[in-house]
Amino acid sequence: MERQDSPSAKWWQLAFGVICMAMIANLQYGWTLFVDPIDQRYHWGRAAIQLAFTLFVATETWLVPVEAWFADRYGPKIVVAFGGVMIALAWTINAYADSLAMLYLGAVVAGIGAGSVYGTCVGNALKWFPHRRGLAAGATAAGFGAGAAITVVPIARMIASSGYQDAFLYFGLGQGAVVLALAFLLRKPSTNTPVQRKSTRLPQTKVDRSPREAVRTPVFWVMYVMFVMVASGGLMAAAQIAPIAHDFQVANVPVSLFGLQMAALTLAISLDRIFDGFGRPFFGFVSDHIGRENTMFIAFSTAALAVITLLTYGHNPMVFVLATAVYFGVFGEIYSLFPATCGDTFGSKYAASNAGLLYTAKGTAAFLVPFASLLSAAYGWSAVFTLIIILNVTAAALAMFVLRPMRARYLAETEHAPALAAQPVRTA
Repeated sequence: MERQDSPSAKWWQLAFGVICMAMIANLQYGWTLFVDPIDQRYHWGRAAIQLAFTLFVATETWLVPVEAWFADRYGPKIVVAFGGVMIALAWTINAYADSLAMLYLGAVVAGIGAGSVYGTCVGNALKWFPHRRGLAAGATAAGFGAGAAITVVPIARMIASSGYQDAFLYFGLGQGAVVLALAFLLRKPSTNTPVQRKSTRLPQTKVDRSPREAVRTPVFWVMYVMFVMVASGGLMAAAQIAPIAHDFQVANVPVSLFGLQMAALTLAISLDRIFDGFGRPFFGFVSDHIGRENTMFIAFSTAALAVITLLTYGHNPMVFVLATAVYFGVFGEIYSLFPATCGDTFGSKYAASNAGLLYTAKGTAAFLVPFASLLSAAYGWSAVFTLIIILNVTAAALAMFVLRPMRARYLAETEHAPALAAQPVRTA
């Protein structure tokens, strides 16, 4: 007899997933702390060292569909446990890396581990919360930023006091151990929760579609293109915020806000992380109530307005800080809205695999980031900002006028298809 999940089980599963995500955050957000210490020791050059980060992002992103497929097939426990081992191994390799080849190997191993945890935890949240997918995916994705906020300062202190090798080793082993322990507490729902209500604002499928079926639908590729558009703009901004601040001559200007006074660039980066982390569950929660596409339209339009403000008044340090904070506050929601929309459209059974396939759009967008440097060198930052504005406005229009009616038609067709298939064939 199949056991029933207790009412609190899903919240525990969400909490375990958030903590696991927090434990992998430093693989991305803490990396910048290690670049200069590594260069000071081996003199490999920043560009060569940063290639390790590129390898990490590429591996973490593009292998998620494979890792998520294993999670859908064998459950989250084994995949997250594997991720925990890989996380510990990756930073252990980094601690002893005395060549660029070893450093690159550590980056690839870290990407495999992070992708295993990221894709599995987001997919598991979608399965446990079919009626609150936006909130669940947003809270899980927010853990990715929260972990960095908690542990970056201790890592920086250990690097200063004991050296970067000890920081790699001890934090790598510690973070990997936490993920490994929590992996044994993770599980998928014992039964698929049926759709209990039909909402015109939050339409959901009653039919589970496999990844092979999902990628054959136009609606998947419309979501993919939109994801690439918004993600590329956000990654461009994230990668270039320091050069932009210096070129606008606001980087070192003191700014007072919320009782704090610090350089505009430092304050902007700090607020960007906070707003980004808060925006993911907030917009996910909003989308659960007013609909995915409606929320996308609001968020993408707000992002465009924030960049217009930055382009027009960004030489004012206070405007620079606030405009970038607003922009990143509405950028991070793509990591909650798109997985939730994917789950609504293609069902819970293959939620991890399908969301993982969609997540590769981040990897695709990353390849467009260097284009921003070329564009700024040739035409200035106004050209980069204009491109980001166009991408967000286009994505907002696609959400309302293409994705929403297309998904409605697709879900109507899938709803009627099983009923038609179940009807007996009449013979003359």
